[in-house]
Amino acid sequence: MIKGIINGLKTYGTSFGLISKLGLWKYFAIPMLISLLTAVIIGFTAWGLSDNIGHWISGIWPWDWGSQTFETIASFLGALVVIAIGLILYKHIIMALSAPFMSPVSEKIETHILGTDHLHRDTTFKAQLWRGIRINVRNLSLELLLTIPILLFSFIPVIGILSTILLFLVQAYYAGFGNMDYTLERHYKYDKSVQFVRSHKGYAIGNGIVFMLFLLIPIIGVILVLPISVTAATVQTINLIEPDKKQQLPTSKENKQLS
Repeated sequence: MIKGIINGLKTYGTSFGLISKLGLWKYFAIPMLISLLTAVIIGFTAWGLSDNIGHWISGIWPWDWGSQTFETIASFLGALVVIAIGLILYKHIIMALSAPFMSPVSEKIETHILGTDHLHRDTTFKAQLWRGIRINVRNLSLELLLTIPILLFSFIPVIGILSTILLFLVQAYYAGFGNMDYTLERHYKYDKSVQFVRSHKGYAIGNGIVFMLFLLIPIIGVILVLPISVTAATVQTINLIEPDKKQQLPTSKENKQLS
């Protein structure tokens, strides 16, 4: 898996150049707008809720002594919870809504790499949107199921530091998953795509790590995160799909039996 993570990180090296070479920036206008508006809405909502959550957590402490210290810790934990949930929601909302715009871009990159004679499934705008919603609702549910216990472990000293790292990797995995699916949806049906990403989880994490780090860059990060990460994910996914499909081709002996 470590090798997959490293390779997932490496594919970002050619993203900017490939987008410019193929003239893809114009196709990212609507996804960039979706990303920016979603980030603003979730950001203001999180800002308003963080104090309330921190105050609610501080109510668990029944004693007067140490209450101020606990409330400070509770405010920090409240902010951590809001940031974690906010990032999860932001990530899946923009990926689901951007699917009909990202899939054609992914296809253009694939055509550039493999040529026009390769085979893949034809999909419509409606099908791409529904696929994006379905995949991201599934990933959102699973990610929340993993995130809640990790956040609970963050209350434990020392282990709390490890839980923060684990939380970041979980978010990175599902970010990479969504980015890879823009290419997978043309080649595999839903169940096969889920199985494919599971088999290449290192690549998903590597792609998602940069995705998450981009979000730390104010304003510019949320604008550029989709174009850069989707381009990188498309290149790496195509490189993984081709060998995978060749492995599934029947052997010459099997061809004779079928004929």
